[in-house]
Amino acid sequence: MSNPSSPAAADPQRPFLVIPAGGRGLRMGGGLPKQFRDWGGRPLLRATVEAFLAPGMPHLAGIALAVPPAHLAEAKSWDFPVPCWVMQGGDTRQSSVWAALQSLPDLPMAPVMIHDAVRPFPPATPLWEALEALNQYDGVLLGEPSTDTLKRVDAEGRVLRTEPREEFFRAQTPQIARLGTWRQAFRSAEEAGFTGTDDVALLERLGLAVKIIPSPSSNLKLTTPEDWERALPR
Repeated sequence: MSNPSSPAAADPQRPFLVIPAGGRGLRMGGGLPKQFRDWGGRPLLRATVEAFLAPGMPHLAGIALAVPPAHLAEAKSWDFPVPCWVMQGGDTRQSSVWAALQSLPDLPMAPVMIHDAVRPFPPATPLWEALEALNQYDGVLLGEPSTDTLKRVDAEGRVLRTEPREEFFRAQTPQIARLGTWRQAFRSAEEAGFTGTDDVALLERLGLAVKIIPSPSSNLKLTTPEDWERALPR
């Protein structure tokens, strides 16, 4: 396993990668969490991590993985070229992220990218743009511009109006902020009993400035068996 005491972990310029993978993820079937199902000869979670280690991607300072108890030993056995911390995930995605954030070295200004375990195709160019934008914003996320016509409806399903689609994006990951900002937001959410539908919602709750970077639909989240079959490496 990678050594968490490596000097790379002390470089505040390199981003850390946090992946909450503690969920049961059983909608794929087979009784195995989807993040640990075979994906081209390796578990999907490992494939997702390795995508961030590919040429052209930002150099990582380290990785933190929050996984189910039954998969702790497996994840700890993986060898990566940067430090890796593996801990037990929580009952919710938010609690898993919070556990991972607390495991990282105390470098408040270090960028931290929070990414879905089941998005194995992170795009390099938008990711570099997002890290650059962090110099001007409290948080940044990747998002897919809406190409659909969007209708606002009431409780009865009656159309109220057509919304301007250029104002709407489908949120993706990574979602990025500096470690100190994430810790402030997650601690505040925990104290208030607030649960966000994504990570930057916790920043928005505090009135912080969040920027979205357009990202392609290829940065998809594998949610259904159909997603899996369509994207599986051949």
